[in-house]
Amino acid sequence: MARLTSPDKKYPSIKPLQVVVESNLELTTRDGVILRSDVYHPTDDQAYPSLVCRTPYNKQLPRYIETATDLAKRGYCVVVQDFRGRYASDGDYHWMWRERSETHDTEDGYDTIEWAATLKWSDGRVGTWGHSNASWAIWMMLDSQPPSLSSTLASGISQNILDINFGIFETGRRLEWTHMMAADMRRRAELTDGAITPAQASKRWNEVERGKYIWWLPLGDIPSETFSELNVQLQTYHRNQNKEYQHFGDIHPKVRTPIYQITGWWDRLIGTVDNFSGITTNGPEELRNQHRLIIGPWGHDATQYQGKIGPVDYGPDATTTYADLIGRWYDFDLKGIDNGFADEAPVQMWVLGEDKWRGENEWPLARTEYTKVYLHSRGSANTIWGDGLLSWELPEAGESQFDEYHYDPRDPVMSLMRGDSQAAPVDQSPHDHRQDILVYDFPVVDSNLELVGPVSLKLWAETDGFDTDWTAKLAVVYEDGLAVNLTYGIMRARYRDGYENPKLLKLNKVYEYTIKLNPIGCLLKPGQRLRLYVSSSDFPNFDRNHNNGEDYWSDSDLRVAHQQVFHTVDRPSHILLPVIPN
Repeated sequence: MARLTSPDKKYPSIKPLQVVVESNLELTTRDGVILRSDVYHPTDDQAYPSLVCRTPYNKQLPRYIETATDLAKRGYCVVVQDFRGRYASDGDYHWMWRERSETHDTEDGYDTIEWAATLKWSDGRVGTWGHSNASWAIWMMLDSQPPSLSSTLASGISQNILDINFGIFETGRRLEWTHMMAADMRRRAELTDGAITPAQASKRWNEVERGKYIWWLPLGDIPSETFSELNVQLQTYHRNQNKEYQHFGDIHPKVRTPIYQITGWWDRLIGTVDNFSGITTNGPEELRNQHRLIIGPWGHDATQYQGKIGPVDYGPDATTTYADLIGRWYDFDLKGIDNGFADEAPVQMWVLGEDKWRGENEWPLARTEYTKVYLHSRGSANTIWGDGLLSWELPEAGESQFDEYHYDPRDPVMSLMRGDSQAAPVDQSPHDHRQDILVYDFPVVDSNLELVGPVSLKLWAETDGFDTDWTAKLAVVYEDGLAVNLTYGIMRARYRDGYENPKLLKLNKVYEYTIKLNPIGCLLKPGQRLRLYVSSSDFPNFDRNHNNGEDYWSDSDLRVAHQQVFHTVDRPSHILLPVIPN
């Protein structure tokens, strides 16, 4: 990775050490369950800081082996452990979508940290690493603050679970994920029918199951053997989409170590930034200036921290590896190596369009000017050839009052995404022609326009359905016409007053909605412009709303809805942008 400090800074050169692996070392938890870990350590007689990763995905996957080996070569004792009930570990597996007290991850995390500190290759200081679900486990462990924990790294995990799915079932990703996770359940049960490894599960899903099950109605009636023993947990999850199982805000005041957090602008779990702002606002005061955050031009996959993503190439300075990020943090925070970290601002971000790393002192940026940009049209904003406009100016009396379209869940707007159901920058042109997408273009900018921070859309809208969805997507349109998504959001209308207070709609009544989009960090240059897409589906990123008010998991009746989006003086639909003054 390109250093985030001045290029003339001198950094120590560390000769890679020889590494040995101790396989399936056993830890007996406080309730008597055996958890098994692979431990990677240098072959010399020295003791090193321990770095712990706990995973539900199989500690023997190449990504864990490669990262652990790399870190051990740098002079660390690296522990990779299978979750309780997964692969080499004993016990029963409980996934993350359940009450915190119903999982064992707080206790198992504490016991593992304390165990790792006693290993003969460890100097007694322990840090963490692990992405996505593994970082969820890190935050669960932080609730207990084991005394041997000296520093923390977490990546790709939101503060709130509902910030990932907006209270809506992620049909493509969650079905694929559950099918993959079920493979180990079949292996443990010694079943001979179906995939028993993640690779087999992925192949079968992509070649056979995906095209069948994402369209299945009702979703809750997908044959149970598809998900093996996880089907019971999946059925419970179906019935609790709007429940906030994990809100890490209550853990922030308990944090007792510096935390380095990693995410990317296209990470579905970019709510990582809320964890950072939470610990720097509500965490112990003496630690607030020691926490760090990095936001790269990356998606959710920690094995793909590359400058080239989708149709855009941000160059070699945006490229790094997960092991490099981990090693650089712990070289600084645990070993005290002068590698430039101490000279950097707490927040390092890659501003898209500016295309270089930049340091900031906080998140969100204190100098942000949140500015309304209003929707306008002459009544025909459908498709990119319509008359939808974005403007700093309020609508005037006499302008067209609304745009309209029909949303048919039998023909939803298909998600433009990677093959693994993860978000990424994607050419939006396949949807140019769709009449069920309203398109609002900002004028081409004639000077730099920088947008960094949270984004939301205030929408006044009407439907003839008892429930429906409203989607928003913000894109940058380059000089050659290429439109690439920057961020997105979705609201299920029944949650307009909060996830905990669902209410169906009165037919043909105008409601006010506030749709939260993921944060952005971009610089628009002269010749470029913003584009806002408004519609009612993003499938299979999210389940199709049936428009009839019934529960998606038990209903198979699909109803067409007539939608109207208003932009008048008294109903001024607008997007709230985080403008950074020059």
